[in-house]
Amino acid sequence: MFRGEHYNSIDGKGRTSIPSRLRSVFVETFGDERFVVTKNIPVCTDAGEVCHGLAVFPLVEFQEFEKKIERGDGFTVKELNSIRRLVLAPAVECVADRQGRVLIPPSLRGYAVLEKEIIFVGMQRKIEIWDVATWDKVCAQAEKDFPGDSVALAGLGL
Repeated sequence: MFRGEHYNSIDGKGRTSIPSRLRSVFVETFGDERFVVTKNIPVCTDAGEVCHGLAVFPLVEFQEFEKKIERGDGFTVKELNSIRRLVLAPAVECVADRQGRVLIPPSLRGYAVLEKEIIFVGMQRKIEIWDVATWDKVCAQAEKDFPGDSVALAGLGL
C-alpha cells in the first residue's frame, strides 16, 4: 500500500521523479510497474476554493475502476458520463524510466496547477500529486472535517 508524504519538484517540461518508496510498491504489491495518471476528485474548502490535484493508480487498480464504471452500479447516466469525461478521458498510462522520472502531460499539470514544488501523497491504493501550497489548503480543510470524537475512530485505534 502507498503511504507517506514525499516532497519533490517538477521541471518546466513537466518531468518529475516518483519517489523510490512509492515506485517499489507498484511491483511489490501490484505486480506491475505501469500506472495511470489522471485528475483527482477536487477538494472544496469552507472558503469556497476548489483545490485540484492528480491521482496515480497502479494499472491493475485503474482497470478495476474502469470495469466498475462500465457496470455503472449505483450511478445515474449523468454521473457516469461526468466520471468518464473528468476521470477516464484525461487518463494517461505511464511507466517511469530507470531513474523514476515521468512526464506529466501539460493538460494534467495545468489542471492541478503543478509548477515547481509538488508533493506525492500515499493514499493506500493510489497516490495523489498536489502543488505544495494546494496540499496545505487540502490538509487545513481535512483538519476541519476530521471526525473528532467518534466511535468509528476509536474502533480504528485512533
